[in-house]
Amino acid sequence: MLALRLLNVVAPAYFLCISLVTFVLQLFLFLPSMREDPAAAPLFSPALLHGALFLFLSANALGNYVLVIQNSPDDLGACQSTSAKRALCPPPSTHFCRVCARVTLRHDHHCFFTGNCIGSRNMRNFVLFCLYTSLACLYSMVAGVAYISAVLSISFAHPLAFLTLLPTSISQFFSGAVLGSEMFVILMLYLWFAIGLACAGFCCHQLLLILRGQTRHQVRKGVAVRARPWRKNLQEVFGKRWLLGLLVPMFNVGSESSKQQDK
Repeated sequence: MLALRLLNVVAPAYFLCISLVTFVLQLFLFLPSMREDPAAAPLFSPALLHGALFLFLSANALGNYVLVIQNSPDDLGACQSTSAKRALCPPPSTHFCRVCARVTLRHDHHCFFTGNCIGSRNMRNFVLFCLYTSLACLYSMVAGVAYISAVLSISFAHPLAFLTLLPTSISQFFSGAVLGSEMFVILMLYLWFAIGLACAGFCCHQLLLILRGQTRHQVRKGVAVRARPWRKNLQEVFGKRWLLGLLVPMFNVGSESSKQQDK
């Protein structure tokens, strides 16, 4: 339990450090390298378009990250106090989290990177957090590849060029041909790639469970759920005004779960 509580502190700090490093690299390396194109129009310069797109992706990722933490699932402490009160809470949709030390409604899992449980109140923000984190990381990787290609005069036309970049760069780094800052960007390329793929896979997995009307906790316990149309399951999490919540990080967008919390 001590290891889990320690991970609950280290993982959010790790995510924030990666976010800070990404912002610094974008601001002081990638964007200045794109301003060197004199033929580009000021309004549609690569630096301006790149900065606007990265700001949009990162703002949605960090905004939904904050909302996941802010909109924590309600603590249904009455469910574990006595056996009589426990009968008021449906067992398939509640679970006692040992890390948070509380009972949550429609518990899905405990996310160590947010240090919070994922349930009915913050599921939509968690899915969007995974989506925009994946897009921001993969986009940063593309911008980093363009930067390394220009600085080191490396062509990535061959499919295996990215896979052989790390071992080649390590040997050149110890020989003095690659600077420390360039080597750090190369290492970040692989880290962005790994985080982007992991978040994309997790986002697709969560969307599949939402379409089925299930949670990860129910799948692990083998709990059968009542069959419902996938549109209704999707609307219960994302609400009717799902497009607004997709573009702007916000909590209440007319979802069924938020309406149930207000009653």
